[in-house]
Amino acid sequence: MTIGGIIVARGRTSQGTPMDDHHGWRPTSTHTAAVVTGILLLAAAVLAGRADIALIGIPSLLAATLATATRPTTPQTATLHEPTGPTTPGELTATLHLTTGPTTADVIHLRITAPGHRETHLALAAHARPRTGTGEDADAGGSTEDAAERRVPLRLSSVRTGPQETFDITMRGSRHGTWEEEPTEVGGARRLVLPGTVPLGRLPLPLRLRGLTGPHSSRRLGDGSELRDIHPFTPGDRLRRIDWRTTARRSPELDTLYVRRTYSSAEASAVLVVDSRDEVGPDLRTWRGYGTLRVDEPTSLDLARHAAASVAQALVEAGDRVGLEDLARRRRPLPPASGRRHLRRVVHGLALAHPKDRATEHQVRPPQVPADAVVYLFTTVLDDAPLHLVRTWRTKGHPVIVIDTLPDLHPVIEHHLWIAWRITRLEREDRLAALDREGVPVVRWAGSERDKAAVRFEALARAAQRHVPGRVPGAPRTANP
Repeated sequence: MTIGGIIVARGRTSQGTPMDDHHGWRPTSTHTAAVVTGILLLAAAVLAGRADIALIGIPSLLAATLATATRPTTPQTATLHEPTGPTTPGELTATLHLTTGPTTADVIHLRITAPGHRETHLALAAHARPRTGTGEDADAGGSTEDAAERRVPLRLSSVRTGPQETFDITMRGSRHGTWEEEPTEVGGARRLVLPGTVPLGRLPLPLRLRGLTGPHSSRRLGDGSELRDIHPFTPGDRLRRIDWRTTARRSPELDTLYVRRTYSSAEASAVLVVDSRDEVGPDLRTWRGYGTLRVDEPTSLDLARHAAASVAQALVEAGDRVGLEDLARRRRPLPPASGRRHLRRVVHGLALAHPKDRATEHQVRPPQVPADAVVYLFTTVLDDAPLHLVRTWRTKGHPVIVIDTLPDLHPVIEHHLWIAWRITRLEREDRLAALDREGVPVVRWAGSERDKAAVRFEALARAAQRHVPGRVPGAPRTANP
C-alpha cells in the first residue's frame, strides 16, 4: 500500500478508439462536419453550375484546413500531489497540477470521482487566468505565475478511518473545438486515515499490578509514595527510611530504630483486542455485501478504532502499558509498552485493521494475554465468538471490559430484512444478557452513548476500588491495588 507521494498521470486509450499518431489527438465531430459540409456544397455547386453555392462551402473547407494546420503536437501533463504520511479523519486534500504548452489544449475537461462521493465535472481554460470554481465534493481554483500551468485544489469530506480510496480523475483536453485528446487518467494514492480520540480520564485497572515503577500503588512493600506502616528496623531496610521522630518517641534510649514502610509503585498492563472480522454500517442492506457504505456514517470498525485509540491514549497518559491484538490479523500483535512512540504504533495498527476474506475465516482462538492484564474487547457481539473469548480470559483471571461498537441502525423497510434483523437482535441481546449475568461490564460506543463512555469508565474504576478483595486497611482510595 502506498501512502501519499506524487503520482504522475498515465495515459490510457478509450475502448473502441485507436490511438492517434500525434500523441492521442483526434478530430472532433465539428472538424469532420466542416469537411463533409464543404465537400458536399462544392459537389452540389459543380453539378448545378452555381458559383454562389461554392462560395458557401469554401469557408467550411478553409476552416477545416486551418484546424489541420494548427493540429496539436504535444500532450498535456498532469501530476497529483498528496500530503505524505497518514492523515486524520475529516478531510482528504490534494492538488492537481496541469501543464499545457503553446501548441496543446486551450480547454481542459476534468471528471473527478471518489468512492461514496458525487461525480464532479470541471472545464478549465488552459492559458487564461483561472477563476475559482467549486463542486460538492471537490473544489477547484487558484492561480500560478505561469499561465500554462494550473493548480486545482481537491478536497474530500469523510468520517471514515483506515485505508481509504481517494481521487480518480479523468482528464481530456480540446483545442479550438476541432481537436480533442484521448482521455488520460490520474489516480490518487490509497490514503491511511488514523482514528481520532476523545479524553476518557480514569479507567479500570487489573487487580494485581506488575513492574518496579509506575503511577499506581500496589500491595507489595517497596519504594513508593504511599505510607503503609511504621515498623522496627530489620536487616535489609534502607537507612534513609528511618523515621527519627517516631524512633525518639517510642525508643528514647535508641534501642530500636523505626522505619517508614511504603507501598511499591507499579504500572498496569492492558491489551486492546479489536474484533475486525466484520465491518457493518447503519444500513442493513449493506450487510449482505451489496451497495456502498456511506462516507458520512461511521461503521462498526470505525467506532472500534475510535474507541480503542481513546482507551490507548488514556492508558498511556496515565503511565500504563498497552498492547494491541487484532482478531483478523494474528500474525503481528503489538506487545504491551508505554510512551508516546508506542501510542503512535498502536494508533497506526488500529488504522490498518480491516476484515479479511470470508472464505478464509476460521475459528477464533483467544489471543495470548500477559499475566495480570486487563482486556478491552471491541466487538459488535453479532456471534458467539466474543462470548467464548470473554469466558476464556475470565477463567484465567483477567478482568474483561466489552465495548459494544455496533452503530445505530436505520429503520428497516423491507419485510425480509426486518425479520432477519429481529432474529439477529434477539440473539445479540441474549449474549449481552449473559455477559451481564457473569459480571462483565459492557460499554456502548455509538450515537449518544459515546458521550457517556467516560462517565461509565469512571464508574467502573470506582466500583473496582470499592470491591477489591483483600484491601489493606488504611490504604488510600485514590490508588488501585
